[in-house]
This record gives sequence, C-alpha cells and structure tokens, in this order.
Amino acid sequence: MNAVEIEEAISALAEQPFDGQEFPFAFLQAFGNKETTLKRLRTGHTNNSDLNGVLQRDKIHIAVAARGEVTNTLAALKTSPATSRAKAKFILATDGDTFEAENLASEETVACAYADFPDHFGFFLPLAGITTVKQLRDSSFDIRATSRLNRLYVELLKDNPEWGTAERRPDMNHFMARLIFCFFAEDTDIFGGTRRFTTTIEQMSAKDSSNTQEVIGTLFRAMNMKGDARTAAGIPRWADQFPYVNGGLFSGSMDVPRFSRIARSYLLHIGNLDWTKINPDIFGSMIQAVAEDEERGELGMHYTSVPNILKVLNPLFLDDLRTRLDEAGDNPRVLLNLRKRMSRIRVFDPACGSGNFLVIAYKEMRAIEAEINKRRGEPEKRSELPLTNFRGIELRDFPAEIARLALIIAEYQCDVLYRGQKEALQDFLPLDAENWITCGNALRLDWLSICPPTGTGVKHIADDLFHTPLDQAQIDFANEGGETYVCGNPPFKGARKQTPEQKSDLSAIFGGGDDYKDCDYVCGWYIKGSRFLRAIQGALAFVSTSSVCEGEQVQHVWSRIFEQGCHITFAHRPFAWRNNASNNAMVTCVIVGLGQPSSSVLGVFEKDTFQACSSISPYLVPGSPQFVTSSNVPISADISEVVAGSMPRDGGHLIMSNSEKTELLSAYPQARNLVKRLAGTSELTGGVVRWCLWIEDNKLESALAVPPIRKKIDDVRAFRLASTAKTTQGYARTPHKFAQRSHKNSCAIIISATSSENREYLPADICDDNLVVSNAAYVIYGGNLFEFSILVSKLHLAWVAAVCGRMKTDFRFSKTLGWNTFPVPTLTEKNKADLTRCAEDILLARETHFPATIADLYDPEKMPANLREAHERNDEVLERIYIGRRFRNDTERLEKLFELYTKMAASSGTAKRRKAEAHA
Repeated sequence: MNAVEIEEAISALAEQPFDGQEFPFAFLQAFGNKETTLKRLRTGHTNNSDLNGVLQRDKIHIAVAARGEVTNTLAALKTSPATSRAKAKFILATDGDTFEAENLASEETVACAYADFPDHFGFFLPLAGITTVKQLRDSSFDIRATSRLNRLYVELLKDNPEWGTAERRPDMNHFMARLIFCFFAEDTDIFGGTRRFTTTIEQMSAKDSSNTQEVIGTLFRAMNMKGDARTAAGIPRWADQFPYVNGGLFSGSMDVPRFSRIARSYLLHIGNLDWTKINPDIFGSMIQAVAEDEERGELGMHYTSVPNILKVLNPLFLDDLRTRLDEAGDNPRVLLNLRKRMSRIRVFDPACGSGNFLVIAYKEMRAIEAEINKRRGEPEKRSELPLTNFRGIELRDFPAEIARLALIIAEYQCDVLYRGQKEALQDFLPLDAENWITCGNALRLDWLSICPPTGTGVKHIADDLFHTPLDQAQIDFANEGGETYVCGNPPFKGARKQTPEQKSDLSAIFGGGDDYKDCDYVCGWYIKGSRFLRAIQGALAFVSTSSVCEGEQVQHVWSRIFEQGCHITFAHRPFAWRNNASNNAMVTCVIVGLGQPSSSVLGVFEKDTFQACSSISPYLVPGSPQFVTSSNVPISADISEVVAGSMPRDGGHLIMSNSEKTELLSAYPQARNLVKRLAGTSELTGGVVRWCLWIEDNKLESALAVPPIRKKIDDVRAFRLASTAKTTQGYARTPHKFAQRSHKNSCAIIISATSSENREYLPADICDDNLVVSNAAYVIYGGNLFEFSILVSKLHLAWVAAVCGRMKTDFRFSKTLGWNTFPVPTLTEKNKADLTRCAEDILLARETHFPATIADLYDPEKMPANLREAHERNDEVLERIYIGRRFRNDTERLEKLFELYTKMAASSGTAKRRKAEAHA
C-alpha cells in the first residue's frame, strides 16, 4: 500500500464505532497486512503478547486499555519482555477515547484523542516499509489532502467519463489545479475570509448537487474577470466578492464537471482541511499522483526528498551564495551587489515534474535574500527574485501546471514569512500571466529558446553552436541575465525499458550510431546539458542512476560530455534510493555536477565525507578522465583468464534436481559416470544442489542405452530444432552435449555472476573436475589460490562495483570489464605465497561452519568472526602490496586502481603495437 491508501484506510477506521477486540487487527490491516497474516495473529500462532494484546514481531505491540488506563498500559507495553523479545519498533495503547503510541528507537511519542489519531498516521508509515523519506512520513497534511483529492477525482470521473479521455484529461487536470488554488487561497486570507470558497459552495449549491457545477463555474468566471466586466457578464453578488485572480489559472475553458452528491460531499470535506499547512516541497509530487495512474500506484517511488535535492543544489550554487553572504558581513554595498547577482540567477530544471527542485531552490534563495535585507535594514522589502527565473520543462501537462502552482504558493508563503501577511496579500493578486514552465519533450526542445544564454555575444553563440536564431526580445532578456544553473532528476529508464520514441530521442542526442542502444534515458539529459553549458554562464547537476558512471555506458556518454569542454565539478558517489519498500523498489543513484574548467575546488562526496581533488574521473573518484575499455585478455601478467561457464541451451532436459539424479542412478547405476554436479550463481551462493548429464562423444552409445537418458537427448534435439535461432538449431546435431562447453577436467575457481549489494565480498569458491560451471557463473580453470585471494578481496569488489555496472542494485561481475582490466602490480613469489595462505585461511574458516551456505556466511549482520578475521587479513596483505598499508575507504582504493590502470593500459597498448609491428 502507498501512503495515500494507508491514510484512507486509517481515516475510515477512525470513523467507525470503536471495537476494542477488533481494533488491533483493523489497524494492522490498514497498514497493508494480508488476511493470512492477521489470521495467524488472531489464532495466536504468531502473537506472543503477554498483555492480552496483539504483538507483531519486528513491528508493533498493541494493547486495548481499560477506560482511563491508556498511559499505564503504554508503560506496561514498554517494559514488557515480549516487546523486547519480538524486537517491536512501536507500542500503541488506546481505550477508544485516548490514543498513545511510541517509537521505541527514536522515543518519539503520539498522544491524542482517538478520533484524531489519523492525523498522526505518518508516524506509523515504517510499519508499511516507508522509512527513508522523512518528509513523506511527516507530511500528514499533504498526504491527507492528496487522499481526499484522489477520492474526488475518481468520483468525478464516474459521472464524467469523457473527462478521463486523452482529449479532455487536460481540462480535468486544469480544473483540479484551480480547486487546489482556491482551497489554499481561502485559508490564507487571499480570498478575504476563512473558508469563503467552501462556504459559498455549501450555501449556494443544493444538497442534491443539482447546481454544484453551475455554482463552481460562476466562481471561476468571476476570478477571470475584472470588476467592470463582471457587471456586464451578470456575475451575481455572492460570486462578486471573490477577487480577480487570472494569471492564466482561470483563463481558457470554464467547463466544470458534473457533481454527484458524493462528489459534492468530498469537495466540502477537502475544503474543511487546514490548507495553511500545505508544503510545496512535496505537495507537487503528491498532487501529481491524483492525476497520473502510474504515479498513484507507486506514490513516493520517484519523489526526490529535500535532503537529496539539497545534495544537488548546495554544491551547485547555494553554498557559494552562502559563502559570499558570510564574507559580506554587514557591508551594505557588498550585500547589495550579492542581492543584484541573485536577482539575475536562473534555475532551470529540464525534467521538472511537479517542481520540487525549483521550489526548494526558490525557498533557499529567499532565505539568503531575507538575511541580506535584514542586514541592510530592509526586512520588509519586496523580493527581487522573480518566479520567471525558475524555469522548467515537463513532458506532461498536469505536473507542469502543478509546478507553476507550487512556485506561486511558495512565493506567497515566503512573503508571509519574511515580510508579513499584510504585505504578502497586497502584492499577491492578480497572478502573473507569464508561463515559465514549458510543457514538452526536453530532449527535443531547444533549451536556448527557454533559457537563452546570458551576457554579450549571445546571438553569435546561439547561431554558431546551436544554429538557433534568437529574436531581439530573447537577446535583450539574456543580456540582462546572470548565471544559469541546470538541475533536476530526469527519468531513469534503463536501456531495456525505453519506448521506441525514447530510443529515437536518444538516437538524435547521440547523433546516430549504436552507442545509445545500451544507455539509460537519463544520459540524454547529461549530453544535451553539456552542450547547453557551452552557451551559458553557469553549471549543471543531475540526480541519476549510478549506471551512467558504471560499465560500458561510461565511454559512450562521457566521451561526448568531455568533448564539450566540460569537467566534473563535484559528485556524490552511489547511494541507495528507496522510498516505498512495500514493493521492494530501490535504485542506486549518483549526483554529478558539470561545469567549465575553473580554479574552483572540486571534490567527491561519499556518505558524510568530502574529498577535495584536482580532477574527478567519470567513475566518480579523484583522478583523470580515463575510461576503462573491455579487454579480451588480462592486462596484469600474473592473473589467469576467466571464461564463462558452459551453456546448456537444452530446454532444461540435461539438468536434474537432486531427487531426479538419485532416482536415475538408483535404477541405472551404470549412468553414474554420465552425471556431474552443476553450479551457477544461485547454486554457488545458496547451496542449491543440481546435476547435469555430461556425455562425451565416446560415451554416447552407453548413454543411449539408458532409456530415461535417451528420452532426454531426444527432447533436447526437439527443443533445439524448434528454436527460431539458427545457431540453436545447429546444436541439434549434438543433442547429448551442452551447446557451448568450456568445462575442463581440472580444479577451478567458480565466480558468481552477480552478488547482493549488501555483501562485502564477491562470492567465489574452489571446485574439482566433477563440477560443471554453468553459464550463470564464471570460472578460472587451473586457477591459483592467490587468484582466489584477489577475487574475494574488497579491492576487487570496489573495482567491479565501479566499472562493471549493476544488475538492478546488485554487483555484476564481467570478465572483460571487471577481471581482465583489474590492475595487479607485479607479484613476487613471496606475495603469491602470502596471498595463498590468506586464501587457505578463508576456505578453512568457511569449513568450520559447514553446511552454512555462502549466502549465510556472508550476510553482513551474521558473518562469523573467524571468517571476517580471515578476510580482513587477506585485505591487509593484498592492499599492502599496492600502497604499503590498508586503504582508508573505497574512494581511495579506486583512486589508486585507476592510476595503476592508466599506466598498465598504456603499457599494454604499447606492447600490443610492438607485437603487431613485429608480425608485419
């Protein structure tokens, strides 16, 4: 369940008569617990409460108290041994009149009347897995308002189905935007009285809703007309009391959908909310969920939290403004110059959604401006930051409209905060009619026409670089401007999830070729943004998937960016992005800042640390702009070749479970030499046991003499012949064999193709010649133990994580990108012996915990002490070979590895050229 659905369920629960016996289960159901879970709790199978309550392990302990005993009951829950044993995160007590709860980790509490507990539902959102976005948890009003608007929206579409069509959807969305403004305006005195809009509808429309549509339409027409025009139009007195608003919000079609009695009731309930609490930081994203089916289903999934937005905006330009403010002190002239500079700054989000980045940028700049005015003795001075300096592009019309509305609301709230209610009201209406949020495809639109370049020589730059003629008005506006800062959170869309239109967008940005086919959609914004930076004074920073700085995308994308003369000015290394864990959606993100070469301090953020440096590589570590390119052979002389495991391509007929293998050999013991153990990544890590038929040509006759094996071979032949792939059809000639065979009769090192992001080490193991490694893993045949030591080191995993890319959020191993490119210094015999002993210690430590699987052993919270100690020794020995000590962190590891790679790749290239010349 998402936050809106939870709010609706909790509100419905509070409106029902209190049933003490049923309340705990209804409360848990409201947070998404399934009926099977509730049934186990009801029967006591999973309920170990010692206070006649309901205890859900790892979540909450609930007890219904006797009248007046809520506080005492809550205290009993807190000291209950059962609460502690079950590791409950919350306790809750109620008697139907009073409601009290506590978050045991943070010690935050809630105490309210029972009827009011839905106001605090955000407190309990961790019960539904919504834990990482504090703004989402704390914005109870925004979620409640969204919930109510969602109900109204759905109800209106029942009676006005045509308004849900593609043709009328813009009208519906525009209508909802008008309502939102009216609800805000009536609670903030913009309409000259509390609840004037809602009260007028309640009084002037019939309870059967027969004229609700007409009443609302009349109010909207009034807000679109100035005084003289109202008389001529016959606007009634009850509507004439509303001010002229327009500003584009009340222009255009005045159509209003038909209202049922239920829809009218929903409208009045929405008006009864306290809209002074609206938070434009998040409200845009919430309201967007009302109109977008996909957003409603995944509410919070792509909401960019304020802390993450500030990770972009602070180093992009806000930190510099604050530094200049500190330097200015109380000097009036310097403060005035800073204010003038700020008035000319433009913030541009070319994928603005509902405006979160623009709203936060505006509010932060208003705070700086307010401090300037305070120091200059002008605290009530009107802001010189025009909303038109906060520009955006959004593909969909409703988010674009909501973005503009969110900025209008933010401006009013800032005026109230810094200048006072009277001054804010005086300057608020009528709204500015100019529209500074453009609706369209950002990868197809000309950014210069939306945010023209600034300073002298504008026309020359635009004509020469973009072949974009600017009219005189654009040139004049641009020459008055200052810096432009591009920011945002463009759509992530992986290469395999893009629509044909999106693929076409990328093709145009990349200039054709094939490079774009394996790139994320967000790459288009980086490349187009880097070209835009050549024409403006300013910089750029985007939130994006970490894949733009990993794997093969790096060369495709960053070669084009660096061609524009850009460099990376700052970066946040990969961090987890999880907003709604109820459907386990998580993305690993980075933030990358781009700008022109300058003398400013560059640096890399990793969690809470910042490392200053002279240059940043496209892998987001200190270093030169060096790309890692695939290699078919190891660049390090001391390590062996990795190969992919054997591919069956058999329709599953050559593969057997443990029970199938046992059944076969019980009936036909002579087949024992035709069966080998099979392992891929899941078998390696999870201990799953599978087997395969491994039939050499000289054993085919004896294999065909076993009826079940003959049947399997026939089935493989049929499967391959039925394939549409010609290569698979060709393998039908040898149906007793795996299609592609790399197996060798020797000991080997098996390497996992993927690994959980939570593991500190890449899974690998030693196997004998009786195990066939499938194509779901990699293998080094005849590998040395010191190579195993290298494979399972933190140093190697840091390299894999940086250059190989990821499978969702999991680490992905690649032989050509991850192993063959891994830079290993020349190893002495002592180095190899030391690493071999470390590898043996790791393997022996594993053996002491047999039959625990690798997944069990390498769970970071349960890793055995002796195994962790063995790995620590291994890491220390290996890292001392590189720099004579342990590395401090992964950033330092990668900095050294890239430095070494650059030298070794150049040396390897020279050696290859000499070899080619020798053979010429």
